Amino acid sequence: MSTLIKKRLSLLPGDTGKFAGILSGVILFLAVLPILTMIVMSFSGSSNLDFPPSSYSLQWYKAAWHTFASPDASDVLSLGKAMTTSLMVSCMAMIFATLVAVPAAYALTRLEFRGKAVALQLMSLPLVFPMVVLGLALLLVFDSLPFQMTISRLVIAHVILALPFVVKNCTAAMLSIGTEVEEAAQMLGASPLRAIVDVVVPLMKSGILAGMLLAFIVSFNEFTVTYFLYTIDVMTVPIWMFSRTVSSLDPTVFSFAVLIVLIDFVLIWALEKLVGEGGVSF
Repeated sequence: MSTLIKKRLSLLPGDTGKFAGILSGVILFLAVLPILTMIVMSFSGSSNLDFPPSSYSLQWYKAAWHTFASPDASDVLSLGKAMTTSLMVSCMAMIFATLVAVPAAYALTRLEFRGKAVALQLMSLPLVFPMVVLGLALLLVFDSLPFQMTISRLVIAHVILALPFVVKNCTAAMLSIGTEVEEAAQMLGASPLRAIVDVVVPLMKSGILAGMLLAFIVSFNEFTVTYFLYTIDVMTVPIWMFSRTVSSLDPTVFSFAVLIVLIDFVLIWALEKLVGEGGVSF
């Protein structure tokens, strides 16, 4: 992303390019400032939350490891169980969103049907819909069902939130694939379905992979909607971290937050390495 910004800024004339560069640097600094503050606080050596810290140590990382390895009996749920739930929900949301997005992207780019424009708008609706309202609406729907749903309702909610990212990336990949590749496969004896599975889907690999990783990141970090749907026995890592700050702010939360940032950083780095900037659509 930074390379792309530099290329764009290099095209701007003289003073305008310098001003744009300074402005971009200020915006990027403000964007990462909360993360940098969190990282600094995670190395605080004091028992309070003064910023900047008066001393530095690894005490909160040690406390975080102790919390993970030997959870307190007073905790309603251990971090290990919350992490397991987050990984399960994120993986299932990623898989189900991809299974829905691939045929949807194909239909939206190849087929002409009544209501196509409406379908495109509905696919993007979760991106602009207020998360609090969406979480409350899903809670009312799930509670009205005649059967109980635990982890499955988190998966459904996360699929709804992740689907636009997967559809957008798969659609972007589909737009670069001409109809002639399917026609050539069918002329060689492949059925229409096999032409899609054996030819089109492999060519969509970059968009599918980008969408899958983005779906995992969105699901793993989701808090607002999850807050309305979690139960005392089924909560994700963001909800678990929030529970540690309700009565008083536990400084170990900063250590856990650094871990989450590192996981996201690795996933985004892998996304750029495997797919490249041209294959990602946010």
